[in-house]
Amino acid sequence: MKLFGEKVGIAFQIKDDLFDYGKEDIGKPTGNDIKGKKLTLPLIYTLNKITAGKRRELIYIIKNENTEAKKVKYVIDTVVETGGIKYATEKMLAYRDEALDILNEFPNNEIRTALEKLVRYTTDRKY
Repeated sequence: MKLFGEKVGIAFQIKDDLFDYGKEDIGKPTGNDIKGKKLTLPLIYTLNKITAGKRRELIYIIKNENTEAKKVKYVIDTVVETGGIKYATEKMLAYRDEALDILNEFPNNEIRTALEKLVRYTTDRKY
């Protein structure tokens, strides 16, 4: 169950990170993690996939211009264009599936069903 909890927790955190790049009104402004200089999975993926010059530019923005709306939008757009959102979503779903596989080792009962619903809610939630 410890491993199950770790998988669900990581999936939950990735989903939370993805909200920072979304367009839906979820009660949390987009770009907050960038403004807070937090390196999240979509951003880490992007920084590893872009050229050295572009990486320096994004890091500079995150460190020094993270309160400028246009600059934050530029970082978000770069993450989206580079595939950071797609990558993070795939990783989140992989952790979800690993957690569900662990649950499937236990007898099928109402507790397992409730935990399966919890796992799916973690990754399917809209806010």
